[in-house]
Order: sequence, then C-alpha cells, then structure tokens
Amino acid sequence: MEPEGLQPNAADSHGAPILGPGYTAGSVTDKISSIVLGQRRRRGWFFGFAISFALLMMLMYAVTWLLVVGVGIWGINIPIGWGFAIINFVWWIGIGHAGTLISAILLLLRQKWRTSINRFAEAMTLFAVSCAGLFPLLHMGRPWLAYWLFPYPNVMGTWPQFRSPLVWDVFAVSTYATVSLLFWFVGLIPDLATLRDRSKSRIKQVIYGIFAMGWRGSAVHWHRYETASLLLAGLATPLVVSVHTVVSFDFAAAVVPGWHTTIFPPYFVAGAIYSGFAMVMTLAIPIRKYYGLEDFITMRHLENMAKVMLATGLIVAYGYMMETFTAFYSANTYERYAFLNRFAGPYWPAYWSLILCNIALPQLLWIKKVRTTVWSLFVISLIVNVGMWLERFVIVVTSLHRDFIPSSWGMYYPTRWDYMTFAGTIGLFLTLLYLFIRYLPVISISEMRMLVEEEDKK
Repeated sequence: MEPEGLQPNAADSHGAPILGPGYTAGSVTDKISSIVLGQRRRRGWFFGFAISFALLMMLMYAVTWLLVVGVGIWGINIPIGWGFAIINFVWWIGIGHAGTLISAILLLLRQKWRTSINRFAEAMTLFAVSCAGLFPLLHMGRPWLAYWLFPYPNVMGTWPQFRSPLVWDVFAVSTYATVSLLFWFVGLIPDLATLRDRSKSRIKQVIYGIFAMGWRGSAVHWHRYETASLLLAGLATPLVVSVHTVVSFDFAAAVVPGWHTTIFPPYFVAGAIYSGFAMVMTLAIPIRKYYGLEDFITMRHLENMAKVMLATGLIVAYGYMMETFTAFYSANTYERYAFLNRFAGPYWPAYWSLILCNIALPQLLWIKKVRTTVWSLFVISLIVNVGMWLERFVIVVTSLHRDFIPSSWGMYYPTRWDYMTFAGTIGLFLTLLYLFIRYLPVISISEMRMLVEEEDKK
C-alpha cells in the first residue's frame, strides 16, 4: 500500500511505477550508499560469504589435485571426451548473457525499468564469465600451455587451428568479457565518486577516489560518460548474439548425431537469455528482501523479467521441437536414433526432467497471479536454472555416448571431482557476488537519481 498523498517517483512508458513512492534524489543516494558505507546487517553477509568461500576453497583443492594427477580424475573417457567441463562452460556463459542484454539492448531501447537491475546483472555477467573461463583451460589438461591458443609469433612455428570452434570460443569469450568489463566500469564511475565523497574512512576515500578517475559531475564529464555508455552498448549488443552463437558452433560444426543442426545458434542464444534472466531473478529476489530494496526492485521489474523468461522459454521449446522434427524428417538413421536414445535411453530421466523444468513448469508464467507472486517467481527461476544445466548435459552426453559404431558405445559417470569442481565454481561466483554487494552499490545511484529528477521536472 502506498502512503496517502504520495505518488510513485518514476514510471515507465505504460505509466506503471518503477520506483516506490516519496523518494527524492538525496534519499535515493542515502538508501543505496548506506548498503556499502553503513554497518547494517553484516552478520547475514558474513554467514553467506563464509559458505561461499568454503566452496571456493573446495574448488582450489579440486583444481590443485587436477594439476597434480591429471584429467583422469574426471569421469571423461572414450567416447565421452567432453564431460562436466564443457557442460559447465556453456551453462556459465549462458548465465552471463542477461547482464549484457539488460545493460546494452534495453539501454538502447530506452527502457527505464532496466535501471534497478542492470548493475548487479552486469556484475553477474563478469562473475559468470570468470567461472566459464576456467573450464576450457582446465579441460586442456595442460593449462599452463593455454597461451598456445593465441596467434603469437614463435620460433616453433606453431599456430592455432583456426578451423576449430574451440579456438573461436577463445576470441569470442575474451572479447565478450572485455567489453562487459568496460561497460560495467564506466557505469560505476559516477557512483564511485559518490562513495568517495560520502565515505568517512580515509582509506575508502583514496580507493574509491582512484577508481572514480577524477569524476566531478561536470557537464563535460556527463557528456563523455553518456557517449562512452552508448558506444559500449552498441558494441555489446551484437555480442549478445555472437558469443553464444560461436559457443553453439562447438556442436553444430561437428558431424555427431544430435549436434549437426542449423537450429543450434538461435536456440542457444534464446536459451542463454532464458537462463540468464532466471539467474538475475534468483539473485534479485533475496537481495531486495534482505536489504529492503522493494521500492527500487518493484514487482514491475520482476514481472517484466518473468515475461522475458516466458518469451525466451517458448523459443527454446520451439528449438526442441524443430530439432526433433528435423531428425525424423531427414530420414537419417543416426539422427533418428540419437533422439530416440534421448527419449528412452539410459539418460532418459535427464531429458524428461529438462522438458519439465524448461517447458512445462514455466508455462505457469502465463498466469498473472504467478508473475506477481515473489516466492513463485523465485522457485520457477531456480527450476529453470536446473533445467538449463540438464539441457547442456543431455546435448553433450547423450550425443557422444552412442554415436555411429555400437562397439564404441560407453557410459559417462561423473566423479566426485567433477561435482567438487562444479560446486566450487558456484562458490567462486557467490564469493565475487558477496564482495560486490559489500563494497560497490548494487543499484546504480546516478541512474536512479536521474529517474527521480526527470519525474520531478514533469
């Protein structure tokens, strides 16, 4: 219920509130900066950080043992040479897509509702890409030779195999990470200056001041800031499509049954946005509750994200149907068997679980009551995250374990080291997220102030 006499500070193009009532530019700054500069609610933060850091230490232990012993500690074998490493790589890259979409495309489309969620969505992108980048290096078996993937002049005369999609991944993901980092940092500069000016600690003033790069809020600074933001948004927009398209080429460019299909690039991109928005919602709901940010991350934001999830989920469902239809319509014996194997083979529980998680249950988002109930959105977002991981598992494992020659068939069983490495990357992701929440504003102060000031002028 809104207090009597108060109206929402800002609204979107449909007149729906995107900020709670009664806020001024000063109160917005106080509320968001107090999360970083205040001393409130530290006990819960320390508890969550401790669990995340413990998982991170488990990752360090698993990686150390991997470097000592080798990739034989994983469950990979012949014919399943790609296991959890590639499954998790694709999953983490997909999660990082929503941050770029929210930041870049919605900025270019002048969607005001992005303002409350773009900051931690961008941070989530960087943390997810950091987790994804570990797996190709570890999967090499000799990660200290990773620089061989880069085309640099050397006396041995060796060059990367540029026809390999795995080499394409190196360039696509590194470009994506660089542009995302620049976009995130440029957006942070005005807020870092705010924290510099409001902090009472000399050390914090110096640190925030260094990264604020001399920001004083002059007209020249704002002009350069907006120009840089638009340029980076223009660069980042095609990356939303290109990066996961290149990742899909890891599979589509092969001749393995179940992989060799042209539907992969668009449906991989839709799946990435699908899982990315699910993760944004998974993070946004607890953050808004714990820090009392319901007036900033309103039901309007959650409902919009639910609609995007519903739309991209339908595209993913269409992709599932079309690759199945293509397999049977092609009259290719191997393609047909690959999908029959998914339906009723030894890994059938994983396939039907992903159909339940990615297609069946998210259809509840058609119901407005579900889209406007916080706990139901949180549960559905978790289910979608699980379902998208199962999708990658099914694509990788079921296509490899039974391909052309029955005598070469085999089964894939992940070992405890596979599970420890995967859980450890979740710990890495959450550790970085907790540090981000503690030391940087989770919502853009400068952009929220602009929304309030624009509404005050009307």
